[in-house]
Amino acid sequence: MDSVIYLDHAATSWPKPPEVLEAMKKAMDEAAANPGRGSHRMAVNASRVLYNTRRTLSTLFHVKNPNDIVLTGNTTEALNLAIKGYLTEGDHVIATMIEHNSVRRPLEYLKRTRGIHVDYIPVRAEGQLDLKEVEKAFNPKTKLVVCSHSSNLLGSILPIEEIGELAARHGAVLLVDAAQSAGMLPIDVENMNVGMLAFPGHKGLLGPQGTGGLYISPNVELEPLMHGGTGSQSEAVEQPTVRPDRYEAGTPNTIGFAGLQAGVKKVLEWTPDHIYQHEWELTQRMMEGLSSVKGIKILGPGLGEARTGIVSFVVEQRDASEMAFKLDREYGIAVRAGFHCTPLAHMAAGTENTGAVRASVGLWTSREDVDIMVEAMAKIQA
Repeated sequence: MDSVIYLDHAATSWPKPPEVLEAMKKAMDEAAANPGRGSHRMAVNASRVLYNTRRTLSTLFHVKNPNDIVLTGNTTEALNLAIKGYLTEGDHVIATMIEHNSVRRPLEYLKRTRGIHVDYIPVRAEGQLDLKEVEKAFNPKTKLVVCSHSSNLLGSILPIEEIGELAARHGAVLLVDAAQSAGMLPIDVENMNVGMLAFPGHKGLLGPQGTGGLYISPNVELEPLMHGGTGSQSEAVEQPTVRPDRYEAGTPNTIGFAGLQAGVKKVLEWTPDHIYQHEWELTQRMMEGLSSVKGIKILGPGLGEARTGIVSFVVEQRDASEMAFKLDREYGIAVRAGFHCTPLAHMAAGTENTGAVRASVGLWTSREDVDIMVEAMAKIQA
C-alpha cells in the first residue's frame, strides 16, 4: 500500500513486530490443530501455545495462576463475559461517564432484562474522576464497579488502585477495562485489587486482531457466556467446572494467540514504563503543535499532565469526519473521527453534538510523524 502515517493506534496498533508474524507462521506450520481435543503432536503443540500465552500474560499483569486468564476474541467479548456472567437480578453497579459502549451496552441490556441498577459517575471535562463521588455511590447492593483504566476519547487515566481499595472496602468486585492501557501502563491485579481485567491483544500488546482476554480472580465465579465443546469433561452435560475451559467453548484462535504471546514478550522487553514515556512525549509534542493552529480545541488532560497516547480535538465550525477524510486522502495520515463508541465521554467533554478527531500514537510513531500531522492541520485550517 501507499505510504501512510498511522495515528490510529487506539483502535489497533500497526505495524506489528516481526516476531509476531514469525510466531503466527510457526504456529500455522506446527500447531494448527485443535488444542485439548487430541493427544497427537500438533494438538499438544496447540495446547502449549495457549498455555505459554497465558503464562506470558500472567507475567505482565502479575497474575499468580495462568489458568485464571481466559483467552477471548477481543475486549468486548471479555467485558460481556464479565458483566453478564457476574450480575444477577437487583444488583447495583457503579460505572463512569468515560465507559466504552462495550461496557455501557451490556449494562443497559441487563437493566432491561435483569433489573440491575447502574450509576454512572460524572467526570470533569478533561476526564478526571472525583473519588468522593465514587465513594458516595456505594450501597448495600453494590456488587460490581466497572471503569476504563484510560478513556479512549480523552486519554485521561483513572486511579485504579484507589478505586480498587474502595471496591474492596465495600465488598464489591472491580472490573477494569484495559483496552487503552494494557501494555502501556503497569498493571498489577493483586496490588490494585482488580477482580477482573478485560484487555485487547491487538492494541498495546502488539498482537493480531481477534485476540484478547479476561483475568478472573480466583475469588470470582462467572456464568459462562457460551456453552459448547471444550475438549475436557466431554461426558458432562454442563460446561466444565475447571478454568479456563469453563469459559472457552469452541475452537480458539491458536495462531492469533501465538502472535499475541510474541507481542507481549516485546512489551515485557521494552517495558510499559518505557512505552508510556515514549507515547507521552509524542502526545505533548502534538498538543503543543496543534494548540498553535487557529480554531483547534484539544480535549482531555492539559499539557504536562498524565495521559495515554491519545490526542482528540475539535475544529471550530468544521466537521470531524471531513477533517479525518482530508488527512487521509490529501496527506496520507490515518486518524479516527466521530463518537468513538463512547457517547457519555463526549457528553462530559461537551462534544456530544460534534464528535471529535482522534489521533493516537504508538510504539512506532516518530516525532516526524507528529510534526507532519500538525503541519497538515495547519494547512487545512489555512
